[in-house]
Amino acid sequence: MYLSTEKKKEIFQKHGEVETNTGSAEGQVALFTYRIAHLTGHLKKNKKDFSTQLSLQKLVGKRRALLAYLFKKDISRYRAIIKSLGLRDIIKSI
Repeated sequence: MYLSTEKKKEIFQKHGEVETNTGSAEGQVALFTYRIAHLTGHLKKNKKDFSTQLSLQKLVGKRRALLAYLFKKDISRYRAIIKSLGLRDIIKSI
């Protein structure tokens, strides 16, 4: 399996507050980003795997929704997670 329990704990420890806080928005965004990178690599090799393509699109939508939530609730947390993961700022300021 590509994502072991130890790897999940490492992701949540690095981006969440503690490794047991799996519900934090930052930890979830980091986990989604890891999974998106894995699926993107798979799709580069298997171009006609449409079920994986659909799963990837759903994950990107979930990550975007969590980032929008962080943007509305606490913009400093949003900016910190964007910077630490190296993502583009997809939500435009009003």
